Order: sequence, then structure tokens, then C-alpha cells
Amino acid sequence: MLINKLTDNYEYFILFQILAIFISCIMILISFFLGERSSNLDKQTPFESGVISYGNSKIKIHIKFYLIAILFIIFDIESLYLYLWSLSIKKIELAGFIEGILFILTILVTLFYLFKTNILNWKFKNI
Repeated sequence: MLINKLTDNYEYFILFQILAIFISCIMILISFFLGERSSNLDKQTPFESGVISYGNSKIKIHIKFYLIAILFIIFDIESLYLYLWSLSIKKIELAGFIEGILFILTILVTLFYLFKTNILNWKFKNI
């Protein structure tokens, strides 16, 4: 009964948001005033695993790597949705089941399109 009162009233949510923002601001202010600040030449030099870096630190990475990363993120998120859908399959009944099947078909059509356009084959596709 208490849970229903908490979920039906928006005042508790607004109060929670205000408190979260207030506590975050207080923590930032405390760290600003209590934190130590120092500025010297050693702090401005790049440092990587105990070795002082040399040369140009800007490495050019080909766009194909970014494309693979974006595709991985998209399909990874879709798999998360499918996992949550499979957990709630008993509650969503037939309409939710049909929507899930349509979602799976959309994923498959997208994957077949990617294979058809050779987007994952770097030898034949020049991006």
C-alpha cells in the first residue's frame, strides 16, 4: 500500500530530484574547497604507463573501425531489449509476443542488408 502511494504521487519524484541535485552540488563544492590545487610543468606533460610520450599523440584511425564500433553498439543494445522482452514474455501476452517477433525481423532485415551491401567486408568496400 505504501508503494502505491509513493508511485502515484509525483511530489516524491520531484523531491528526490531536488535532493539529488542538491547533494551533488554540495559534494562538488566540498571537493572544490577541500581539494589541493597545484600547477607545475610535470602536470602538463602527457604520461603513459611510466614512459614519457614522444612524437605526435594524434593518431588517425580509419573510419571503418568507427563503423564496426557503431554497429556493435546498435546490435548490443538490441540484444538487451530482446533479453528484457524474453523475461516479460508471460505478462505481455500475444500482442507483446507479435511486437517482439517484428522487432527480431527488423534486426534480421538490417543484418541481411549490411551483409548484402558488403559493409563488413573491407576488401571489396572502399569507404
